[in-house]
Amino acid sequence: MSDAHRAPTRLYHNPRCSKSRGALELLRERGIEPAVVAYLESPPDAAELRELLGLLGIGARELLRSGEDEYRQLGLDDAALSDDALITAMVAHPRLIERPLFVHGGRATIGRPPERVLELL
Repeated sequence: MSDAHRAPTRLYHNPRCSKSRGALELLRERGIEPAVVAYLESPPDAAELRELLGLLGIGARELLRSGEDEYRQLGLDDAALSDDALITAMVAHPRLIERPLFVHGGRATIGRPPERVLELL
């Protein structure tokens, strides 16, 4: 796991996503320079995803991007799938992970809309 993945203040970021870019810009405007985790290139492992889910206080299904092709191809709409199965899918296909994720002060939030990252400051 890289240092960025362990940093207490970090943003799981996709530079091609306008919401992710907007969240990073909002943080920087307030003098916050999070460790940026380029999660598509350096995806979190299952343990890290479980940690993030715990910080977010949500189940794995709530972290899934249901509009991605992989979601349909892998049949992830099956309500019988366990969190472990969904986490395994996100590790193998990080595009399925909702973005951006901001971790700060022992808490986490999904930056949709981007202004939600400010709730942790």
